[in-house]
Amino acid sequence: MKYLFTVLLFFVGFQTANVEKESAFQEGEWFKFKMSYSNFLTAGYATLSVNESTLEGKEVYHVIGKGRTTGLIKALFKVKDRYESYFDKESGAPYKFIRKIDEGGHTKDIEINFDQKENKAVVNNKKRKEVKTITTEQDVQDMVSMYYHLRNSINTENLKPGDEIQTNMFFDEENYGFKLKYLGREVIKVDINGSDVEVKTLKFRPYVMAGRVFKEEESLTLWVSADKNKIPLRIKASLAVGSLRADLIEFKGLKHSFPIIFKD
Repeated sequence: MKYLFTVLLFFVGFQTANVEKESAFQEGEWFKFKMSYSNFLTAGYATLSVNESTLEGKEVYHVIGKGRTTGLIKALFKVKDRYESYFDKESGAPYKFIRKIDEGGHTKDIEINFDQKENKAVVNNKKRKEVKTITTEQDVQDMVSMYYHLRNSINTENLKPGDEIQTNMFFDEENYGFKLKYLGREVIKVDINGSDVEVKTLKFRPYVMAGRVFKEEESLTLWVSADKNKIPLRIKASLAVGSLRADLIEFKGLKHSFPIIFKD
């Protein structure tokens, strides 16, 4: 069960959106996900919320992601994770990232400050009481800002099944390059805000590192709404032990209307 909520909050960032003048999101947007282990056992819940703020005189979006275990899973393996990202309202460039987690006693408390002009990241590992300055890739994103940046910047209109998208991200103390394969369009049935609905989606497969957490490189699949919002609806992962599924069950504050096909 280790890394349960890290998996969700990490890979919820790998979404895509149409290039358009109007933003795909706004202040007040909020998501709630239900986490299921091995397709039947409720493991917990995770949320993502968007707020407007200022950071050192800059207008930013402040996004907070939280994850926690509940019920029997909590008794067996307690998880309490918190992620925060401050990124520029216009460019989407991250200025600060916070990762504070407790996953069954495995803890981290990291704050990263980005210097986008110099391509540097100052990593403050509060648990170890260490501060490092590390060179970053051009136009780097953190694991949370990546999601919101891509919703406004990547064009999906011309994507064909099998096409791949590459991204740059900085996580903890390292630069990461990831590939995301587009699998095509699919209609799925979801239970959101208490109603069963069918939604048109875009389906993707991020390439992940096989081994300790995932069974193989192509262990993860995600579905994103095929509308102007491009919100994450479902994530499935085959783990080294068991499987993980995350479903969006509540949302509010969307920038655009949310189209559905069928409602019970």
